[in-house]
Amino acid sequence: MYRGREGQWAFVLHRLSGLAVAFYLYIHVANISLAMFGPEVAGPILDFFHQGAFRIGLVLVMAGVVYHALNGLRIIIMDFTDWGVKYQRQLWYGVLALTAAIGAPVLYIVVPQIIQDLS
Repeated sequence: MYRGREGQWAFVLHRLSGLAVAFYLYIHVANISLAMFGPEVAGPILDFFHQGAFRIGLVLVMAGVVYHALNGLRIIIMDFTDWGVKYQRQLWYGVLALTAAIGAPVLYIVVPQIIQDLS
């Protein structure tokens, strides 16, 4: 049985986070473009997207953006340095640690607001 290592997981997560960010940007542009039809069209759609489930999705998209950016820097390091491939595993764990370190304050601030809005 094939067991993926850190490089394969980094590849899969990089692709998934890129797709998630692209999907979010598509929804965002479509949502904002509704403003040209006036507040009676755009208002209900904006209210719909400000529900708790979508706010949780926004937190996940923010995590995806941070991971995608940091992993992109890891890929650049691997491409342009001699030591990048040798230490790619440690670099990936560093990307995960930095993503968690950047995401923790966001979760600390945003999650209580989401819980308050849901109740």
